[in-house]
This record gives sequence, structure tokens and C-alpha cells, in this order.
Amino acid sequence: MSSLHLSSISPEAQIGQGVKIGPFCVIESDVVVGDRCRLESRVVLRNGTRLGPDNQIFEGAVLGGPPQHVHMPENPGLVIIGAGNVIREHVTIHRPLHASGTTRIGDNNLLMVNAHIAHDCQLGSNMIIANNTMLAGHVEAADRAYISGGVAVHQFCRVGAYAMLGGQAHVVQDVPPYVTVDGLSSCIVGINVVGLRRAGFSSEDILQIKKAYRVIYRSELKWQEILDILRTEFAQGPAALFYSFLAATKRGIVSERRPPGRVSLKLLRPESDQEVEIIPIEELPHRQAAAG
Repeated sequence: MSSLHLSSISPEAQIGQGVKIGPFCVIESDVVVGDRCRLESRVVLRNGTRLGPDNQIFEGAVLGGPPQHVHMPENPGLVIIGAGNVIREHVTIHRPLHASGTTRIGDNNLLMVNAHIAHDCQLGSNMIIANNTMLAGHVEAADRAYISGGVAVHQFCRVGAYAMLGGQAHVVQDVPPYVTVDGLSSCIVGINVVGLRRAGFSSEDILQIKKAYRVIYRSELKWQEILDILRTEFAQGPAALFYSFLAATKRGIVSERRPPGRVSLKLLRPESDQEVEIIPIEELPHRQAAAG
């Protein structure tokens, strides 16, 4: 272990082999730091923090802070962080509300500058969480999810595996696996095909995922009918993840950014502001073409 005298390290903290600690760090007593971790300057590891091996923590990060809650618990649980994570400047990760709970981060994740992971969150592995992202309490995010900058995820929401959330999206319901959420509308705009191809999914797998997606969002079936089809017709392969995810939702799922099949617009006629013309939305392109 290498450290400078300017850091405050409790003698009761458990520090592994090959750990590098920069100046002005604070490591409290009930802390475990795994082998070969690297802490840059001004890192704070509060009581209840457990770091696996090979994590790199950058300047100003605070891990294991007490939960931000109006009823501050006397004995919060643990922050458990896996191996090989990169946690950039000023990231905050908070302890869970109850002593038996955990705030858990998996392996090989990249948490960018100023990301906030609230109490009781459960994050998978190989995720990217970009700058200024805010995950409220009890949020769950699965493996290889990509959460862009400035995204806010409401408490108790879930983000499925391989989902991609666009910048500044406001997520207030569950995001199914494999989908893309548009940052402007905060609605789903299709399958994250680019992410799936980069992850090595075959063309056949992606085709099955697209078919299951159409059942969910474009079949106009009732919810139980959708679940029945997913359970019976997509029981194998990656598309099977849709059923297990949707069957467990408690908040519902984010809607698709598509206009309803039959929509009419009321347009004011120029000769009178009292008269209106009702035309189907599908006729708008023809009207625009005729108008030159």
C-alpha cells in the first residue's frame, strides 16, 4: 500500500495488497478495500463500504455516504462494489436504508463524473452511467445498460439489460431490456440494435427480439395476452428476457413514441376562426404536398 501522510486512514480499515492511495483521502474504520485498488486524491470511503479488487476511484468521489432520507436510519446497510469498476470524479453512492439491505454495484462498470447512485440501488455489470445521471432510491439497472448524461430515473424503477437511455431522459416507469429511450420525449423509439450488434448478438437473435418488441408495443393486445404470447412463443433465446421482465413490473413500462393509429387534427380555416376542418393525420403529407 502506498499513501501520503496527508490522508486519514483508520487503522481498523482493511486495506488489500497493492492498493495505491493519493493525498487527502479519508478511509473510515468499517471499510474494506480490495487488492490493487487505486484511490486518487480526495476520495472518501465512509463506513459500510466494501470495495472488490482492481477498482479505480477518482478525485472527490464519496462512497458509502448515509442515505438522503427524511428519516435518517441509525444503522444503514452496506455499499458493496465489485471488481474492475472505474468511478470518476465526484460520484456519490449511498448506503441502504436498513442494516440488512445493500446498495450494490457489479463489475467492470464505468460511472462518469458527478453520477449519483442513491440508497438501495442494484446495478449490474459492464454498464456505462454518464455524467450527471441521477438514480433515485431502489432503482435496478441490469447488465450492459447504457444510461446517458443527465438522465433522471425515478425511485423503484428498473432498467433492463442492454437498454440505452438517451441524454436527459426522465424515466418514471420500467424500461424493458434491449430498447432505446429517446432523451427528448423520454419514450421508447425501438430496439437498441447498435448495442446488440456490438455485444455480439446474432442476426437471428435480433430478429426474434424485434418480433417480441412488436408484440409488446404494436399488437394492440391486452396486457395479459401480451404476457401469454411472450411466455409461449418467445420462451427460448434472448427474447425470453422480455417475459420475465414484464411479468415482474409494478410500475408499468415506458410507452413507445408513436402516434396512435387513428388521430384527427382540428385545423382552423383561414376564412373563419369559428370553423374547423377535421382531417386524419395520415392525410397531412398529401395536404402539404398539394400546398407546395
